[in-house]
Amino acid sequence: MAIRTIIVDDEPLAIQGLQLRLEEYPDIQIIETCLNGREAIRAIKTHKPDLVFLDIQMPGFDGFSVLQGIMEVEPPLVVFVTAYIDHALRAFEANAVDYLMKPVETDRLADTLERVRGRLKTRRAADEAKRLKEVLAEVAPDAAENLSEINSSPTASRYEKIINIKDRGQIFRVDVDTIERIDAAGDYMCINTGDNTLILRETMKDLERRLDPRRFQRVHRSTIVNLDLVRQVRPHTNGECFLILQSGAEVKVSRSYREVVARFVY
Repeated sequence: MAIRTIIVDDEPLAIQGLQLRLEEYPDIQIIETCLNGREAIRAIKTHKPDLVFLDIQMPGFDGFSVLQGIMEVEPPLVVFVTAYIDHALRAFEANAVDYLMKPVETDRLADTLERVRGRLKTRRAADEAKRLKEVLAEVAPDAAENLSEINSSPTASRYEKIINIKDRGQIFRVDVDTIERIDAAGDYMCINTGDNTLILRETMKDLERRLDPRRFQRVHRSTIVNLDLVRQVRPHTNGECFLILQSGAEVKVSRSYREVVARFVY
């Protein structure tokens, strides 16, 4: 399915350059280009695109002003494209898919588009399920309930492959495959990759929704473990056990979670 796309930049050459790069991707359909924020707001409201490549520094309405100007409509996915790194933190706080530096690198663009496809797939699946459930709720309530159960299963969603973490004034792009364990500390998550620990402001419940439960399992009230990186299981007293991870770290599995983990590691 085509990804209907708008490019916004006050520099015509920048628009042309990005258009040329996007020609390599058949699923990207550029439906309009805009040279300023006012044009962008009008175009987004009119065309309701799936994706917007949005410059930040523009005369008049900058990129963040554009986002404020479309708050009353269904927001598209946004990728900021700019020559300045200064606004990276605000970009991710605005829930941007990614933040690309000019000139846009080929590999980074490919990675960004893969993330866009993933988010659109999840969004479209949710929209289709919602519409179908609304119809079924009128003509077959039992079927609507069954659909709800199916869509809540782990295999019905596409989970994050990269997590952006704002920590110590920097943006870290963490491959979820490298995450060994996650420890909760209130509304903050300690993301451990074996050789590094980053702090993410997010609840454990919300983070669990973003991770594939076939790989990431809670083994304690405040700990999630990547089961692919478990190297040894060491039994302990009172039905508890310890998981020895790839880095050598030991994680205690409480009794209430032992059966869940056992399905994967025993």
